[in-house]
Amino acid sequence: MPDKNSDVRVAAAYIRVSTDDQLEYSPDSQLQIIRDYAAKNGYILPEEYIFMEEEGRSGRRADRREKFQQVIALARSPEHPIDAILLWKFSRFARNQEEAIVYKSRLQKAGVNVISISEPLPDGPFGSLIERIIEWEDEYYSINLAQEVRRGMTEKARRGQVQTTPAYGYRIENNTLIPVPEEATHIREIFRRFAAGEGLFPIAKWMNSIGAKTHRGNKFENRTIEYILRNPVYIGKLRWTPSRRLRRDFDSPDAMIVDASHEPLIDTATWDACQEQMRRVKERWRYHGRPAGDRKHWLSGIVRCASCGSTLIFAAPHYFKCNNYVRGSCRTSQHVDAELLEKALLQKLHYDLAAGSVDYELIQAADGTADQLSALRRQITQTEKKKERLREAFLSGADTVEEYKAMKDALDAQLAEQRQHLAELESSTIQKTPQIMAEHLHNALQTLDSPTATVAEKHTAADAVISRCTWDKSTATLSITYRIIL
Repeated sequence: MPDKNSDVRVAAAYIRVSTDDQLEYSPDSQLQIIRDYAAKNGYILPEEYIFMEEEGRSGRRADRREKFQQVIALARSPEHPIDAILLWKFSRFARNQEEAIVYKSRLQKAGVNVISISEPLPDGPFGSLIERIIEWEDEYYSINLAQEVRRGMTEKARRGQVQTTPAYGYRIENNTLIPVPEEATHIREIFRRFAAGEGLFPIAKWMNSIGAKTHRGNKFENRTIEYILRNPVYIGKLRWTPSRRLRRDFDSPDAMIVDASHEPLIDTATWDACQEQMRRVKERWRYHGRPAGDRKHWLSGIVRCASCGSTLIFAAPHYFKCNNYVRGSCRTSQHVDAELLEKALLQKLHYDLAAGSVDYELIQAADGTADQLSALRRQITQTEKKKERLREAFLSGADTVEEYKAMKDALDAQLAEQRQHLAELESSTIQKTPQIMAEHLHNALQTLDSPTATVAEKHTAADAVISRCTWDKSTATLSITYRIIL
């Protein structure tokens, strides 16, 4: 390590090359420019102080750049071995103005300057202002580039072109998905087993037992099998979600599902059967659910704490209390006698059955009504997005006034028809719910009031009609939101 004194200035070099800039200098070119600057301006640039990111590493997130973090750590180390960090451009340091300001202020406190060789700044306040303007321009360029890339990818998706890594069962050849024979056989067997009633875990276990690996070389898990079963690629389609907010938001209204040219591995009837089976599985075993037979009391998992939302758990000998309170993260115990809680819940169910007016959520539909409602709402959202994209195309000059007006009128007519259909379906649904709710509550209470019903049977009966139930000990209030199954 070189000695730092008043006569010698030591610098580090930070180099990053982005593939999104057509005018980008190569790493070697950037390094040569930095070396020349250091020699002309009295800086020593030791080899061990040259930090070069892998090519194509994005500058939008500083915490994901290994070499960047290393040079920052060096500059802020107790030894203070460097006076400056030399860059080809400020955009190499950060393309996020907030991050640029944060890291530069930290370096300033350590007495380290960040110098852009191609963007020299005057001394004083005016230089700081120019630096902020450059940072803003770099961030704007990055954001605009991301939007352009996303727009291009969305257009490719609309044309049914592949733009992601191939799903299990396929490989890519000439930008087309080609079935991999052995993997394709596994895919067909996965769908066959699931449609026949086999669960996600047993199927994952079977895949691992035959030595199958994902394309990343990992073992199969429940979520891997679920992703396969819900991926329309296997019926010859491609799914693309422009927003990409949730990686596996299968029902995102922003998702595009388009026909593609690759060979499907399963038929539509098998796909539909598996989607219906998945709906039933998700309804029966909700997130973090537990089999009914494993519970100590039929109310376990049904009632929640009004303060934090956690479930009330059964505690020996005969009490319920908030699970988060037991773990120390809730201040309200909600401690209540199990027999008292059970009695209160049954009284509430009987009262609501007699009253005939309750709060409810539409969860699923045996005759497909809920599915139709969800599908219609998705269609309306997609049509509205098409109108917005059409407007953007017109404003960018891609469409003429006549073309824009014709397509807009067609979309407006489609939207009006969809909204009318939704209103009619919602109206008929609302008319049916009181009678259906009464029937379901009556059936559930027959099981819950039965002295011979098992814990599992009672839990299943309560879970079938109760969407959410909360207990507030401070007011002795039991609140229930029901679920309607049409």
